[in-house]
Amino acid sequence: MIQDIAPYKYHNEYIPTPPDENSIALYYEKKSCMLAYTEDGIRFPRFKELDLGDQSVYKNATYLFTIDSEKFYLVTDVDIDEHPEFVMESIWVFREVNPQYLAFAGITGYQLYNWYHTHKFCGKCGSLLKQDQKERMLYCEQCHQMEYPKISPAVIIAVTHKDKLLLSKYAKGVYKNYALVAGYTEIGETLEETVQREVMEETGLKVKNIQYYKSQPWSFSETVLMGFFCELDGENEILLDEEELAVAKWFQREEIPVEWKRDSLTNEMIMQFKNWKK
Repeated sequence: MIQDIAPYKYHNEYIPTPPDENSIALYYEKKSCMLAYTEDGIRFPRFKELDLGDQSVYKNATYLFTIDSEKFYLVTDVDIDEHPEFVMESIWVFREVNPQYLAFAGITGYQLYNWYHTHKFCGKCGSLLKQDQKERMLYCEQCHQMEYPKISPAVIIAVTHKDKLLLSKYAKGVYKNYALVAGYTEIGETLEETVQREVMEETGLKVKNIQYYKSQPWSFSETVLMGFFCELDGENEILLDEEELAVAKWFQREEIPVEWKRDSLTNEMIMQFKNWKK
């Protein structure tokens, strides 16, 4: 999956040390990221490449995380036209580009960028928020409100029926290939209850024997995904929620039209079922 970057090691401890000229800068505009393509994949600019003599890129940088010994920082107010070796590319390229540890850095940095970008003012009193120096937190000096990064819990659900797996296609969004039923956990419900509710809402099916598989950070949607396998409980006729899904159908194990990809928990779960041997 996209976060599996071994032998590299991701360190998310908040250590707001100033960047140096060799630190890596991550610059975003909406849903695009500044990068350059190389023979080996992609690279991000280093501060010495963005420094045009005024040092502002150093002063306005925000520490994000470290991978091995490489420190990554969020930067603002970069004029892409002044750096023709770089382009602004959609964040969705991080699902496929190499090296994988930089793809993971790019999309993780995007989640933090989006949080900082959308939390400039206090939601309680409207005052400007300030960055804390001890932890990754924004605080209001007027009313003392504190804001932490948003992470939304969601479930990925592999519904099985004997030798069949339920696959679906989303009615909305950029991803149009086959996937699994999925949805966000609501306030007051357990993850297992989310599984039952989402399957029922989207397909009209009941499920049982819900078993946790594994989790994945998914910064494309600011979520932590939790995968579950479960079995059909009762009739297998699908009642499609067309607001959420364009397609939902059962596939025999050997007929599943999905091939291995490195990035997602969804793909790993589908391949686990597809390649399972008795």
